Amino acid sequence: MCRYSANDPTYRPSKHPNPAEFPLIDRAVRRRRQSLFLLFLLPGIAMSSWVTRTPDVRDQLGLSTGQMGLTLFGLSVGSMIGILCSGRFVSRFGTRPVIALGTALIIAGTVVIGAGSAVPSAPLVTAGLCLFGAGMGGGEVAINVDGADVERITGTTVLPTLHGCFSLGTVVGGSAGMAATAAAFPVHWHLAVVALVATGILVYALRAVPAGVGISAAQSTPGPAQQSKPQVWKDRKLLLIGAIVLAMALAEGAANDWLPLLMVDGHGLDAAMGSLVFVGFAAAMTLGRFSGSFFLSRFGRATVVRASAVSGAVGLILVIFSDNAVVAATAVLFWGLGASLGFPVALSAAGDSGPDQTARVSLVAIIGYVAFLVGPPALGFLGDHYGLRSAMVVVLVFVAAAILIAPAADTRDRTTVAVDPSLRTQPGTHPAGQHQGDRS
Repeated sequence: MCRYSANDPTYRPSKHPNPAEFPLIDRAVRRRRQSLFLLFLLPGIAMSSWVTRTPDVRDQLGLSTGQMGLTLFGLSVGSMIGILCSGRFVSRFGTRPVIALGTALIIAGTVVIGAGSAVPSAPLVTAGLCLFGAGMGGGEVAINVDGADVERITGTTVLPTLHGCFSLGTVVGGSAGMAATAAAFPVHWHLAVVALVATGILVYALRAVPAGVGISAAQSTPGPAQQSKPQVWKDRKLLLIGAIVLAMALAEGAANDWLPLLMVDGHGLDAAMGSLVFVGFAAAMTLGRFSGSFFLSRFGRATVVRASAVSGAVGLILVIFSDNAVVAATAVLFWGLGASLGFPVALSAAGDSGPDQTARVSLVAIIGYVAFLVGPPALGFLGDHYGLRSAMVVVLVFVAAAILIAPAADTRDRTTVAVDPSLRTQPGTHPAGQHQGDRS
C-alpha cells in the first residue's frame, strides 16, 4: 500500500503503490504546497506595507536616520527571539503550530505599528516591530522547513518559488503602499487593512498544513539516540552555504528596510517615487525567483548563485557610487535580480547536504533570517554617520564574497535525495518519475 493520506505529509513512494491513491496524494500535496505559497505571500505583503510607509512614519515620529535605526532595533530584538526559538520549537512541536504562532505575531505587530504611528509613539512602533520580527524569525524558518519537506516528497524544486511568493507579496503590498503614500492615506488605517487581509489568508491557508512535520525523531528516543544526533554546525560545507545565505539575505533585507529612504535621502527622490523604486526591486526579486527553476535545471546551483551575486554587486555599486538618480533607480533592478535566488537556492542545498534535513535547513535559515532581519537595522547607525549610500558598502562586501564561495552550493544530486534510502534501485536504474537529467 502507498504510505500516504491527506493527513500524513510524510509520504514516501512505496515499491508497489496503489494507482487508485494517486489522486488523493496529488491533491493533498498540491493543497499543502499552495498553502505554503500563501503563507509566504502574507509576510511579503505585511513587510512591504511597512517599508513603503517608513518615510511617513519617520516624519510622523520626527526621527533622524540614527533614531529610526534605533526604532528598527525592535525588529532585530524580536527577530533574534523568534530565530533562536524556531529550530527548537519546530523539532518539538512541528512546523504547523510554529507557523500559526509566527504569522499571528506578524499580524499583531502590524496592528501595533499602525497604532504607534497614529499616537505617535516611537516606543509603540518599536514594540510592534519586535512582535513583527519575532513572527518573521520564527514562522518563516518553520515554513522553509515545511517547504524543504515538500521538495523531498515531490522531488521538485519548491523553495525558489516559495520565496518568489514572498517577493510577489512585496510587489502587491509595495504597490498598495505606494498608492496609499501618494494619496496621503493614514498609515494606521493602511496597516489595519493589511492586518485584516492577512488574518483571512492565515485562517484559510493553515488548514492544509499538516501536523507533525519537522518533529525530531530524537524527541521520542531516550538519551543515547539524542547524543548521537549529528552536530550540523560543525559541517564546514554547511557553514559555507550559511555564509552564502547570510550575504544574499543581507542584500535583500537591506533593500526591504532602507531602499525607499535610500532613494529619498541619498538620491533626492520624493516619498512616492522612493516607494516606486522599491516596487521595482520587489518585481525584480519576484521575476528572479519564479524563473529560478528554469536556470537551476540548466546551469546548476553554483553557477546560478555566482551569477546572482555578480548581478547584486553590480546593482549595489551603481546605487552607491552613481550620482544619477535614474541610473541608481535602474540599478535597483540588478540588485533585486541578484538577491532573488541566493537565499532559497542555498536552503535547498542545505537540505541536500547530509542527514537530518530539519536541523540543516533550520541552521541555514536561522543564519539567513539573522542577516535579513537583524543586519539591516545596524546599517541605520552607519547611515546616521556616513549616509545610507555609504552604509550599503557593507552589503556590497558581503555580496562580493558570495561570488567566491558560490561552489559550496553544489550538493548532492536531487535524484539521490528525493527517494527514500530504503527504496533505492540497483545501479543503472532510476525510480519511477525520476530521470538522469533531473536537477534541482
